[in-house]
Parts: sequence; C-alpha cells; structure tokens
Amino acid sequence: MSAELIHALDQLEKERGINKDILIEAIEAALISAYKRNFGSSQSVKVTFNAESGDVRVYALKKVSKLPANDSMEISLDEAKRLDGMLADGDVAEIEVTPKDFGRIAAQTAKQVVVQRIREAERELVYDEFSNKESDIVTGIIQRFERKNVIIDMGKAEAVLASTEQTPGEEYRFNDRIKTYILEVKKTTKGPQIAVSRTHPGLVKRLFELEVPEIHEGIVEIKSIAREPGSRTKIAVFSKDPNVDPVGACVGQKGTRVQAIVDELRGEKIDIIKWSSDPEVFISASLSPAKVIRVDVNEAEKSAKVTVPDFQLSLAIGKEGQNARLAAKMTGWKIDIKSESQLRATIEQQLLNYSDGSQEQQYKQHFDLFKPMEEVYGEYDYESDDQADENIEPVKFDDFDDSDENR
Repeated sequence: MSAELIHALDQLEKERGINKDILIEAIEAALISAYKRNFGSSQSVKVTFNAESGDVRVYALKKVSKLPANDSMEISLDEAKRLDGMLADGDVAEIEVTPKDFGRIAAQTAKQVVVQRIREAERELVYDEFSNKESDIVTGIIQRFERKNVIIDMGKAEAVLASTEQTPGEEYRFNDRIKTYILEVKKTTKGPQIAVSRTHPGLVKRLFELEVPEIHEGIVEIKSIAREPGSRTKIAVFSKDPNVDPVGACVGQKGTRVQAIVDELRGEKIDIIKWSSDPEVFISASLSPAKVIRVDVNEAEKSAKVTVPDFQLSLAIGKEGQNARLAAKMTGWKIDIKSESQLRATIEQQLLNYSDGSQEQQYKQHFDLFKPMEEVYGEYDYESDDQADENIEPVKFDDFDDSDENR
C-alpha cells in the first residue's frame, strides 16, 4: 500500500473524527483474515502496518522449542537463535512470511475496512448526537410515508413518527417542516433508529421552554401537564420570583407566546393555571374556566368534592367530561363535581330523615357545613357573570324550614 492510504487515514481523522490508530488496528485484523483465507494458512500470524510508509508485513508466530513436534506451530531453539539471539526456550518467534502479491490483497482489504469503519463511525456519531437529545424537541422535514408511519428527515438521520404517536386530526404533507419530541434512540445494524412523538406532553413542555424565556432561565417552573392531543392541554406553572406572574409570562403580550405554541400544535387549546401548594386553591384553579364556590378535600383518600354554581356545572365538567378529566390528571386528585342545587338537595334529604335524639347535634353539623357556603354566597357576585340568572338570590340557611310548602 502506498502513502496515499496514510494520507487518506489522516484526512478521515481530521474530517470525520475517526481515530487513525483504531483504523490501523482494524486494517491489521482484517489482513490476518485475508492472509489465512487467500493462502490457506492455519498457523498463527501477525500483520504489521507501517503508519509512516504504508508497508505491510506478515509474520508467522512460532513457539521456540528444543525438540519441536509441529513445524507449523513450533521452531527449534537453534533456528530461533539464528533469527534473534535473545530468544530462549518457550518464547515466541516472529518469522516473516509476507507473500509477493500480498500488497494487492492488502490494499483491497484495507479499502473495505476503511469504508466499513467510516460507516460505523458515522452511525456512532449520529447515535451519540441524537441519544443526547432524548426527551428533547427537534425539527425535521416530512420525507415520505410508510404505511401509517411518517418518516421525517432530521439531517443526518431519519426519524419515525408512528401512527400511535400522531395527533388525531393532524394532516402531514410531504416537505412540511414539523417539530417532534424524541421518545427513544436505538442502535441497529442499519444505524440509529429514532422514535418521535407529536402526542407526548413533553412536546408542550419543550415548546413553552422555547417560547418563554422565564421558563428557560428557571424563573418560572412547569409543575404539571395534562394533555389530550389535538384537543386540549392544561399546564400548571409556578414562579420562583414573586414579582413575576407565571401565567402572564406564559401567555405573553397580547397572547403572542401561547398563540405561537397553539399554532405549532395546529389549534390545540391550552389552559395555563397558576400552581399552588394549597390543594383547595390548586383544584379550584384547575377547573378553569369554570368558577368554583367550594372545595372539600380528603387528604387520606386524595379526593376532593367541588361545588360550582348550577349554570357552571357543564362548563366545569367539560365536553364529554374532558375539563374534569384533565383537572384530575394535572392535580393528581380524584375530583367529584356537584352543583349548588345538587348539594342542597342532598342535605335537605338528610335533614328530613333525622328523627332520633341526636337531631340537634346533626343539624348543627350541617349548619357548620353551610356556614362557609353562606359566606361565599355573600361575596359571590352573580350579576357580574354574563351567564348568571337575574332572578338568582343568595341562598341563606333560613330558607330551609320544615314548614316550607315546596319540601
């Protein structure tokens, strides 16, 4: 082999980042196999590759023995001494057996090894690059469609957007640029296999990090996300700086920040809620845009009973229960929602059923239950709500009289 190969190895080391010594070791290993294959040798051999000149030498490895029993594996001590006076019984002698036309075989083998190593090194580099981006967001171009999967060109590699990771209702067109969330990167014989998603909640989180500097800088923190892809997402945010409004930071001036994310998600609705360590406050906020009158929490069961105005019940539950479902998922609490009239009817029925001597005590317990509701009713301004009924009056405990004809 000529010095041109050495120059090529130097270039590969500089341009591709492939270590020259690793390539030389691979070439030597391949040349051993090539020698045994082409010259039918079963003896142990060693191949040396001169990194300066490109010369290749083949050496047979034989054990030095006073009385050799196998000429292909052993060499007599006297003969070994003639090769190298320092050799002793039991040492291994290296005897050059380089064939005359081995240069051609060596050059062809080296070329194959170099090409193969280049491919492996490129795959390794791509794998390292994308494995470091797991759970991150990347931008690619839709290249083609395979069955129900979308193949996305990421530049150095292709990613697969499986049908199960596609947002319902989204259309994917050839050559469209698209942002996806990297789920997993696997090593395969054909190179790294990259699985991406458009439905993962992490996609929304990363989009907010890109659009909201306060999140990227760590001032505003995303506490939890609940998402139904293509329909609605609820996100709870918290500010470490009391002077920074977390919700306002995410919404942006005139809603520009959140609108950019909505556009990327093709119109998916996003509710941004201020996180609170107080379960009652957090649960109440999680049911936004519905207004909540009362929240009773059960810490042991991690459940909450929520009371809302009658005209807000459908809004609190949401279409097909979506709002309540997302709120429960985001808060991690089981939420039971009832309207004022439903709660009132339940307590009225319980009051009517009291007939034993403990009636007064039980009656007082229900009075205690209603008292905070009465206070809230006194503060709640029905007239300020567009959906409020003009005839609705605040409910007082005095309204519940055993002599009431409506009972």
